Amino acid sequence: MKLPNLKILDEKNKTLRLKSQNVSFPLSEDDKKTIQDIIDYLTMSQIKEYYEKYNLRPGMGLAFIQLGMPKNIFVIVEEVDEEVFENYVIINPKMLSHSEELIYVGEGEGCLSVNRDVEGIVPRYARMTISYQDMDGNTKEIRVREDISVAFQHEMDHLNGILFIDKIDKKNPYKDKEKMREI
Repeated sequence: MKLPNLKILDEKNKTLRLKSQNVSFPLSEDDKKTIQDIIDYLTMSQIKEYYEKYNLRPGMGLAFIQLGMPKNIFVIVEEVDEEVFENYVIINPKMLSHSEELIYVGEGEGCLSVNRDVEGIVPRYARMTISYQDMDGNTKEIRVREDISVAFQHEMDHLNGILFIDKIDKKNPYKDKEKMREI
């Protein structure tokens, strides 16, 4: 497997603060190639052989805006078993509903655009349902929970110019921790 040459923007880049725009169909060949490159990159970043060889930080999600393209597209690659992955290609997402219950990632959220450790918790919905379009433009619905729900919310925030660090209380990084469930 060859490592795709993706230029992931750093948190200091103002492009990350842009609001992404909806995508029309059919997708361009460039967009299709970028989606495949993201899938390959995220997959390789989660396989020890590759992340050690290429010095990659493991990541499970990437939004087009992180590559400097303000388009409402993100990709999540979830390792469901040892080196077995499920890919989510989400285009033009809209949140339809979410749980009342809030969760947070115990070891903290990370981001391929934030190249530093960040202390604190990011409140997220435990479950949510979104509508989106697939690569062929078909409208679909998906209900996600737990870590995949966190990943979807993280990437949807990117599409709105929001980084996870914006959601951590600056004065009290663990504020209201007791009101949420750790995952």
